[in-house]
Amino acid sequence: MLHRKAPTKGTERRQGPLASRRALSVPGRFVLIAVAAVFSSTTAYGADISAGKALAARCAVCHGADGIATAPDAPNLAGQNDLYLAKALRDFRSGARENEMMTLMAKGLSDADIENLAAYYHDIKIKVEGQ
Repeated sequence: MLHRKAPTKGTERRQGPLASRRALSVPGRFVLIAVAAVFSSTTAYGADISAGKALAARCAVCHGADGIATAPDAPNLAGQNDLYLAKALRDFRSGARENEMMTLMAKGLSDADIENLAAYYHDIKIKVEGQ
């Protein structure tokens, strides 16, 4: 029977899923972080942009057919961050954010509808022209 000596403080072996793997190099860590950032930067991953476009028809009265607002008090949605749009719609739907028109519009949206709308507006390419 083998007897192992208890490790002294500071010499414990790593435990867990990475115990047998070597630590990543600095460039390896950078690449891993960059890849994670790309995939976590969007809630629209897997969202249906064409379904979002169909849903956006009801938004066009105020926010414009191309996401550029036609109503003076409505924000432009074209090119907007999808995480922001999804959160705003969920907040309008739950009542955490108040606007009479937006609360009515968001009330009947499912989570998938919200993700699809956010993906659609995020996907619209905008061009900023110089003065």
